[in-house]
Amino acid sequence: MCAATLGDVKQQSAAPKAQPEYAFRNFSVRLSPTPRGARLARLLTAEQLLSWGLPVDPARQIVAELAANAVTHGRVPGRDFRLTAYVIGTTLRIEVTDTCGDRPPLAQAPAEDAESGRGLALVEALADRWGWGPGLRPRKTVWAEVGLPPDAVVLN
Repeated sequence: MCAATLGDVKQQSAAPKAQPEYAFRNFSVRLSPTPRGARLARLLTAEQLLSWGLPVDPARQIVAELAANAVTHGRVPGRDFRLTAYVIGTTLRIEVTDTCGDRPPLAQAPAEDAESGRGLALVEALADRWGWGPGLRPRKTVWAEVGLPPDAVVLN
């Protein structure tokens, strides 16, 4: 039988730590397809990212645009939209799923004097990648990914 001494314990605790483990974090919520729901999506995302210790921007602006599109162009009365944000490794992925799958998002330049229509261009400028895909009928999901600093997603 071998008994550990205090010196053995100190030596083990002073050993270098292994490579950091990266977090998997997930947040998802259903919201009403109204301007209030879109605003709440933006606010909840900012609070969730802060609680994870992650940068709020540009994710807050991306959520604002995707949620605004969901309530403006993907709105079906009585059907909520879903906001999902998750982190895998050093990537934050934002997804907004609405129930109007027959209306794919169109990233096109609006007329110069148009008061709207720049949301997806803004998402394209802020995100590292974005796109969309059909879901279970009648849904579609528009997503955007943002790279995070590696030290921001290390588990404590």
